[in-house]
Amino acid sequence: MLTALAALIGIILGASAAAAALIARSRSRVRTAKAERGRILGDAQREAEAVRREAQVAAREQAVQLRAEIEAEVKDRRVQIVKIEERVLQKEEEIDAKLSELARREQGLGDREVHIKELQEELREAKNEELVALERISGLTVHEAKQQLLERSKDLVRHELARDVRQMEEEARGDARRRARALVADSLQRVAASHTAEATVTVVELASDDLKGRIIGREGRNIRSLEHLTGVDFIIDDTPHAVVLSSFDPLRREVARLTLDKLIEDGRIHPARIEEMYYQSKAELEEHVRQAGEQAVFEANCGELHEELTKVLGRLRYRTSYGQNVLKHTLEVVHLGGVMASELGASVKTTKRAALLHDVGKAMSHEVNGSHAVISAQLARRYGESDGVVHAIEAHHYEVQPQTVEAVLLIAADAVSASRPGARGESLENYIRRLGALEELAGSKPGVAKAYALQAGREIRVIVEPSEIDDDAAVLLSHEIAREIEDQLEYPGQVKVIVIRESRAVEVAK
Repeated sequence: MLTALAALIGIILGASAAAAALIARSRSRVRTAKAERGRILGDAQREAEAVRREAQVAAREQAVQLRAEIEAEVKDRRVQIVKIEERVLQKEEEIDAKLSELARREQGLGDREVHIKELQEELREAKNEELVALERISGLTVHEAKQQLLERSKDLVRHELARDVRQMEEEARGDARRRARALVADSLQRVAASHTAEATVTVVELASDDLKGRIIGREGRNIRSLEHLTGVDFIIDDTPHAVVLSSFDPLRREVARLTLDKLIEDGRIHPARIEEMYYQSKAELEEHVRQAGEQAVFEANCGELHEELTKVLGRLRYRTSYGQNVLKHTLEVVHLGGVMASELGASVKTTKRAALLHDVGKAMSHEVNGSHAVISAQLARRYGESDGVVHAIEAHHYEVQPQTVEAVLLIAADAVSASRPGARGESLENYIRRLGALEELAGSKPGVAKAYALQAGREIRVIVEPSEIDDDAAVLLSHEIAREIEDQLEYPGQVKVIVIRESRAVEVAK
């Protein structure tokens, strides 16, 4: 117990001694720290004072340097301002000098203008006096003198123009005639065309006249049924062994012919059999039309056509124009146009396709309005033909003006095919009327003594009075007649106008 107490007391005394030692050491350290703080503060104050003094010195030096720079810049600016003022003063002096010069020139111009007006007035008076003197000397007024001068100038120009026209015509005609003849002759030599003509009637041969009664039937029922179904007139007259079918529609006429042939071959002729044979013949004709169109496309050799165009083209086999079979005419135009296009370096395919389709409008019925050229162009455009082909088709009768070489070649080929001898049939009345119109037109011109139409109206010879028409006037007269023929008359191909004066002749082809 005592031992523990003694140990506790010892511990307490040791702890007190240790605490006292620690407190003493802490106080010593605080004093040391305070002394160090005072020393550091003193050093910092001394350094701050030194820095302040250095900053003041640097600021003074910088201010002095900046003041010097500002003074130098101000001095330079003053020098520049002085120079600018000197230049401005110099410019003002120059402007004043120019203004003075302009004022002087304006004064001079005003004086000159007054002088010019005086001179113009004097000149006007002199001209008036001169005109009065000229009128008095010549005995003509100014208007009369002008008229005489214009008339003389017109005569001179007319003679010069006529001479130039005649010379150029002779040169152009010679070259054009030579080249055109060679081209057309070469084209025609390579085209073989038939010359068959078709009419508006078809004759069906009969084995015996007894068949006529069977065709008529009891109380005419058979012939009435035939005419009702086919739309064709059956003419049964005194012509032996023949029945005449009459209709303006070749397709109907062909259906009627096929129907009658089948009935004669079958031997049974009554309304029911007639109707059956009619529909068989109609289907057969449609097949013939399709085959004719395909054969035409094959012969043309210009590429495939739309199926509908081929069918319409096949109908042309049964169409005629002035007695000329339209499909044969079409193929003839195709071959002519192809040869000419090849010779001239134009598009052969475009020319041939346009030629193949140029008359398909003739196969359409009267329910479609417009000329056949317009209808043909519409069909070609509808079934995808090119713009070049469509333009050539609608221009081949000048519904529109031709703009391409192919269009002009189609016009030429169509005219050659239609106007060649034997191609078309024509009534005597129309022939005489055309010749009379040509002679009447030419004979109505002043100075014309006589006019004769020759070579089926393709040439007209005009005999003029030598005392009234000279050589120059003959040239102009031939052009005038040709131009009026173009404007007023219808004619195939070209019409050659020949004006005869004494032993000299002047011609122009139109």
